[in-house]
Amino acid sequence: MIQRPWPKWWHWELELTDHVLERMADRGFNETDLRAMFEHASGWRRNPRYQGRFLIETRHNAQDWVISVEPDDQDCVLVVITAFQV
Repeated sequence: MIQRPWPKWWHWELELTDHVLERMADRGFNETDLRAMFEHASGWRRNPRYQGRFLIETRHNAQDWVISVEPDDQDCVLVVITAFQV
């Protein structure tokens, strides 16, 4: 992980996709947990598979997790695509 300043979209309002909402129960987290993961994030990087998306490195229940996000510059919201344990 490369330490760098947080991007401008870091403090934007979160918008949760249907995909992440469906995965919450399957993966054992809820919206409160997700917001806590953002608060304890340790870094971020570009998603190598999807242009315009980023991966947020964090922890949840003493495990490493990644949150996939896509900034929406037009509406100034950070769209949460999914979150998963590494």
